[in-house]
Amino acid sequence: MIQKQGRVLSFSSRPVLLSGAAIGGKAEGQGPCANEFDRCYEDDYICCKTWEQAESALQKEALLTALKKADTNAQEVDYLFSGDLLDQCIASATAAKDLQIPMTGLYGACSTFALGLALSAVFVGCNAAKYALVAASSHFCSAEKQFRFPLEYGNQRQPTTQRTATAAGAVLVGNSKTGCCIDAALIGTIQDLGITDAANMGAAMAPAAADTIEKFLTQTQTSPVDYDCILTGDLGAVGSRLLCQILFQKGIDISAVHEDCGNLLFDAKKQDVHAGASGCGCSAALVSTLFRRRIENGLLQNVLFVGTGALMSPLSVQQGETIPGIAHAVLLSMKNNKLTK
Repeated sequence: MIQKQGRVLSFSSRPVLLSGAAIGGKAEGQGPCANEFDRCYEDDYICCKTWEQAESALQKEALLTALKKADTNAQEVDYLFSGDLLDQCIASATAAKDLQIPMTGLYGACSTFALGLALSAVFVGCNAAKYALVAASSHFCSAEKQFRFPLEYGNQRQPTTQRTATAAGAVLVGNSKTGCCIDAALIGTIQDLGITDAANMGAAMAPAAADTIEKFLTQTQTSPVDYDCILTGDLGAVGSRLLCQILFQKGIDISAVHEDCGNLLFDAKKQDVHAGASGCGCSAALVSTLFRRRIENGLLQNVLFVGTGALMSPLSVQQGETIPGIAHAVLLSMKNNKLTK
């Protein structure tokens, strides 16, 4: 059964993340979260001919690994919700073509994984699906070629630029008596601060994250102290600061519990990542593994995961259009612990 508090959907059955997997590239394997990945490749081509094929390979391996961990095969899965940053979600389509699972391709930029989790909870929560797979991927080289400049161009990155994660994350969602579950979800609305700089996505996404967090807290009658972590993905250093400032001006202080996947994936001091990580594979990888395990191990009780996306296209940026932002919230907690009222 699904209940509605304002725009917040609460799932009485509380669907569980039955398994999770993350596959990464070379830079991810050199970062502080390297041990959270099931595999990190030394060659970002992933034994493929193109960057785009490599991204598909990352996502397919994440999907197959999540299925294997749950001792489940593709034929048992009712729906697949997956997406990436490439035109027409081609990386996801190519990754899924051999699995033959009914697929909904998603595009929410870095918010894609949160959107997929919310949709999977709706389908499993209303018994339209026994199992649903959720996945998202990104690749530094394919994203640079599509949204900015091919690497061969040697373009200099600005201080506000984030490095797109070469990573994929996947989870299998279903019903279970225990585990990290999806307690509630809120689908966000488009917010636009007027940012036109494609190298400053954190600023473009921060207003949407602030709006979604404010609405979720208000409509569930909760406050930041009710959460062990309010996790965004991926605002990076610039967007994280702006988010906290926007909410503080509204009388909401999340600074004590806020973390951002874009600030966690890489070591800002040792790796040349400027403002941090981005790309829908970043939060997908960390939520599928690191944060799911922390909840299962009792290190965290309630995590409000807010996936944030900069909804730009190469054409809109070239035409000087502003970059709309979106943010979707998903409340993750242990099955035996319920926060929403």
